[in-house]
Amino acid sequence: MEIFSIILIVVGLILFETISSIDNAVINAEVLSTMSLRARRWFLFYGLFFAVFVIRGMLPWLIVWVNTPDIGAVDALIATFSENEAVKNKIEESSPFLLVGGGVFLIFLFFHWLFIEAKNYGLRGERFFHRHGVWFYAIVSILLTVIVWFSLKKDPFMALGAVVGSTAFFITHGFKQNAEMHEKELIGGTSMSDWSKIMYLEVIDATFSIDGVIGAFAFTLSVPLILIGNGIGAFVVRELTISNIDRIKRYVYLKNGAMYSIFFLGIIMILDSFGVHIPQWVSPVITISVIGYFFYKSRQCL
Repeated sequence: MEIFSIILIVVGLILFETISSIDNAVINAEVLSTMSLRARRWFLFYGLFFAVFVIRGMLPWLIVWVNTPDIGAVDALIATFSENEAVKNKIEESSPFLLVGGGVFLIFLFFHWLFIEAKNYGLRGERFFHRHGVWFYAIVSILLTVIVWFSLKKDPFMALGAVVGSTAFFITHGFKQNAEMHEKELIGGTSMSDWSKIMYLEVIDATFSIDGVIGAFAFTLSVPLILIGNGIGAFVVRELTISNIDRIKRYVYLKNGAMYSIFFLGIIMILDSFGVHIPQWVSPVITISVIGYFFYKSRQCL
């Protein structure tokens, strides 16, 4: 892989991880404001190790292991921290399962935001879709049926991957909804100790990090690059939590940029799973361009 491609992929991963984790940073900042100084320092500094190395290090390993169980846990772990060619080739051979599942997950995530979640309307049509949120379940059900139908013709294992992707979406969505509910309780006052809040925030971080880790496979199947890009992105999110969260919240369309990036990455993953060749530079260029546009649009509103 050329050095320019590596740099472009890592930059795209950092930007994608940072912007897609803005909601997580906001939750962290608001809950941390109710905690003691000592607990805040522990979460922001020592908790960074857990967020980067445990969560964003172990999740790619688990995904690789589930995707290629025949290589074993040890070889999957080796692939997470090295460029073992034999293991890498095995991962690429079985990648359609991972890519179609990840693509379904990301596209469901986008449509849920488009139809159901409260948002600042950044483009024409968003208000229309939001008013017709009841159609979300019909749209994603039809979409899943179509993807499974075409997957069965290519490889039944891919069809299973699509279903697993949809299942992963609804499971993580349930955890996120629960996190939002408990966030209000934590901010409004609760008897929960600071250390319990820290554990709660780490669980939230693990849930939110799934989006970034799955989306990262649209950039590259090289797990070491994913670890580097997502790790740096997680560090940036922690820095935003410490000092600039109020300013970041003023950029009202950053979430829009993250969600449209997720949509395009989901499409790329699904096309790639069906054998459509897409150059590696496409994902980072699209991500940087889309987020850059919505960043510019946000600055015009300041």
